[in-house]
Amino acid sequence: MDATIFDELANACASEGADVAALRLCERLEENKDYSSLFYALLLRERVRLGVSPIPTGPAVELPEHAHAEYEEAIRRAGRHVGELFLREGQLPQAWAYYRMLNEPRAVYQALDEYRPAEDEDLQALVQIAFYEGVHPRKGFTWILQRFGLCNAITTLSSQELPHTPEDRQYCLQALIRALYDELRERLAADIERHEGQPPAQTTIRETIAGRDWLFAEDAYHIDLSHLSSVAQMSMNLGPCPELNLARELCAYGQRLSGRFLGSGDPPFEDQYRAIGIYLALLAGDNIEEGLSYFREQAEKADPETVGSYPAQVLVNLLLRLDRAKEALAAARKYLASEDNRQLSCPSIVDLCRKVGDYRTLAEVAREQGDPVHYLAGLISEQQK
Repeated sequence: MDATIFDELANACASEGADVAALRLCERLEENKDYSSLFYALLLRERVRLGVSPIPTGPAVELPEHAHAEYEEAIRRAGRHVGELFLREGQLPQAWAYYRMLNEPRAVYQALDEYRPAEDEDLQALVQIAFYEGVHPRKGFTWILQRFGLCNAITTLSSQELPHTPEDRQYCLQALIRALYDELRERLAADIERHEGQPPAQTTIRETIAGRDWLFAEDAYHIDLSHLSSVAQMSMNLGPCPELNLARELCAYGQRLSGRFLGSGDPPFEDQYRAIGIYLALLAGDNIEEGLSYFREQAEKADPETVGSYPAQVLVNLLLRLDRAKEALAAARKYLASEDNRQLSCPSIVDLCRKVGDYRTLAEVAREQGDPVHYLAGLISEQQK
């Protein structure tokens, strides 16, 4: 800042008054693009206008009560103005500091949506705002995939502590599945071209690996198997979408791998890629009864001492996802009546009874559990039906 500003401010303050001097300060700071200082200068001018101390050393609540509403609105105006100036300069992190203070993310969301980074640009700060702070999770996750790779994206999406809506999480999961699918398809095509002298005519992974057992000879594989395993497991959270079938194809590839790479998952996913493939087929509406028979069998044979009730909890959740709530209640009644509800990954019998409207079962289970409160609640609810 040019040192002449100080004489200019002194002269303006003495000859034209404090408000004019504050206005001149704001104009000079904006001309010099000192936007951080401009924010405080705008508040200084408002304090002068309100006739309170121009020195903002204490919290706003210390101002006279009549000034609270006007000063708070002045803070919002100043924050929006300075935030907009930073956005015009392409300084999104600096702008976000003000919009975050105001809890007004929309302008930064729009700027992130339109932002086109340079090829070698460091995007860490923008990813922090977009993804981790939840301003534009979809754009942020796209940058994570593009700049930091599948491994980072998988680790990131595996976290349960993210401020995202279920819809945004679905979008990110779908993008992750597409990225892994495309990577595997490209690597299979390259391997086939080297072996056969031309790229494959098939376009899907399932079609590409059919009849080509040599692709898996001598324990061969084509992508990071930890990536494949993680994405297959996460894919069970998908709703109906095209990526559901892509995930099923990834599982079909996984089933062709050498046994030494398959490991041993926890029941009902011991045979990981086969079991997840069956689960995804159910979500897609294929082979419903056959698939449910598999998970019922897993729940039935689970040893309570070694495996516990997790297979039954998976069955209950799966039945609910298939809109078969009565069957879910029957499964919970059979396998989970003695379980601690706080340890369940599926709804409790109480919740299921309420959902189905079967309060007789609620009373029966409560009696077996020695729970007089839910027993009476069940009896009364049954009478009120």
